[in-house]
Amino acid sequence: MIWAIGDIQGCYKQLMELLLKIEFNPKNDYLWFVGDLVNRGKNSLEVLKFVYAYQDRIKVVLGNHDISLIASYFGLKKSNPTIDPILNYKDADKLINWLRKQPFLHIDYMLGYAMAHAGIAPNFELGAAKYYSDILQKRLNSPQAKEWLRTILSKESNHFEPHGQNIEIERYALSSFTRMRYCYKNGFLDFKQKGSPQSLNRDNLYPWFDCPINIDKELKIVFGHWSTLGFVDRDDILALDTGCIWGRKLTAYELNSKKVAQIKCDYYHSK
Repeated sequence: MIWAIGDIQGCYKQLMELLLKIEFNPKNDYLWFVGDLVNRGKNSLEVLKFVYAYQDRIKVVLGNHDISLIASYFGLKKSNPTIDPILNYKDADKLINWLRKQPFLHIDYMLGYAMAHAGIAPNFELGAAKYYSDILQKRLNSPQAKEWLRTILSKESNHFEPHGQNIEIERYALSSFTRMRYCYKNGFLDFKQKGSPQSLNRDNLYPWFDCPINIDKELKIVFGHWSTLGFVDRDDILALDTGCIWGRKLTAYELNSKKVAQIKCDYYHSK
């Protein structure tokens, strides 16, 4: 079986409970993680160690909190008590360097799914998304990764300029893969709104997957990042962030049978 699992964010105990519920067997099964493995939860180190230990049976895409961890490792962002144990761990270099090698987009044509933490930008076809994911992955794993990350995180980019400077294109690609929720009719991204579409009181914003200019992505897009959206299973998208870190649920979805498994989460992260 191949189970896709929503945002964990350091909730190791809940992850283990979910894996027990789905009877995960690393000899036969595979796991897909939609990103945000760490941060906010109490056991980010344990989550990262688990994923590293079973990396041969796991597919991971990077989320915004994973990027924040890497930035903190480089000294570009202030750490916090939930990721300090990772940075202070004796094998921190090994874990972080492995994380740096992970993609922003995973594609499986045979299964009919593509996975990205926040989704795929409305104005990217699948081939373009893969192209930019490969560039970002190469940059993050290069000897110049620290300076590249310093530059790319210095400001945000909410629209795609195909003939713009490389750094601006890469900044937009990174934002769309890791931070996107809403967009305007013209495809420009909005990074301020975080609520559910039902609670949105603006008629000029659209969920990225319902943007009027959205290019067909060929495959069903698996993503997380959007806890207020919750679980959504449509022909074109599969949203899996069900707010475990906020005391709601952690969700697993078997990609062949479409079976859904969830556990209630008793951990609540207070802002």
